[in-house]
Amino acid sequence: MWSGQPHPDEGHPPPLEAVPVPWKSVGPCKSHRESPRGLAETSGGEEGPAAAQLDVLRLRSSSMEIREKGSEFLKEELHKAQKAWVPVGLTAPPPPRGTPQELKLKDEECERLSKVREQLERELEELTASLFESLPSPQEAHKMVREANMKQAASEKQLKEARGKVDTTLFAEFQAWRESPTLDKTCPFLERVYREDVGPCLDFTMRELSALVRAAVEDNTLTIEPVASQSLPTVKVATVEFGSTNTCALSGLARACRHRIRLGDSESHYYISPSSRARITAVCNFFTYIRYIQQGLVRQEAEPMFWEITRLRKEMSLAKLGFFPQEA
Repeated sequence: MWSGQPHPDEGHPPPLEAVPVPWKSVGPCKSHRESPRGLAETSGGEEGPAAAQLDVLRLRSSSMEIREKGSEFLKEELHKAQKAWVPVGLTAPPPPRGTPQELKLKDEECERLSKVREQLERELEELTASLFESLPSPQEAHKMVREANMKQAASEKQLKEARGKVDTTLFAEFQAWRESPTLDKTCPFLERVYREDVGPCLDFTMRELSALVRAAVEDNTLTIEPVASQSLPTVKVATVEFGSTNTCALSGLARACRHRIRLGDSESHYYISPSSRARITAVCNFFTYIRYIQQGLVRQEAEPMFWEITRLRKEMSLAKLGFFPQEA
């Protein structure tokens, strides 16, 4: 194996026996190959000295040619050895480009980007883990779907039952009124509501004032406003005082009146009890809704409208019986 060390005889031509070069004749004679024996025989003839001198010249020429070829051979081998003298498995790295300051800045930037990438990978892992933790298990998801289906089935069942309980006569009267809504109380639908709900709900002890209140509700000119906060005296009176805050102007009963009503543009006010206010409010809510239907502000099917009117009629019935919210 070539070690890279120079040969002890570097610079001198190698001996003839060290370089395996094939022998061939160099002179002009091409008919036969020269041999030492032929030289001896020629030297014994008439042209011995000249032939001997010629043979010496040939030998010198051949020796120089051998030296040149040997030198070229050694140079080529040395060049190959120098090129091939790199440890196995290693490659020479390319020379760095840029100044030391630029190389330092590049190293710092690479380190910063590497930290950013690691941080993003950690956040992504945490987000993925939290997302999977928040998701319900397959069993819980099936349970939720099953419960939702059961609730939907129960709602559909209740709707069917409610539809079955609808009074066909009342619904037919409402549908006929809905086709051409009017506030004329002589139509079958409103005539029934007046007779069964509105009339009894606004039937107070003080008949004259009750009629005025009913007319103001129908004309939408009645105003209800709260009374200013003050301590109400608890004094018994022999006669009914309609302008007093401790006597209801509609029922004539001694009650703490927190509201008062005003009819149209009149400046007169009438103090009313919470029970009377609840009855008037229930009737006003009913008339407000049917006015919305008449003006085209309610965009629903006939059945939802009918159920809302039924609910408002129920509120009038409860208020007539004395059931009303405590804040009234």
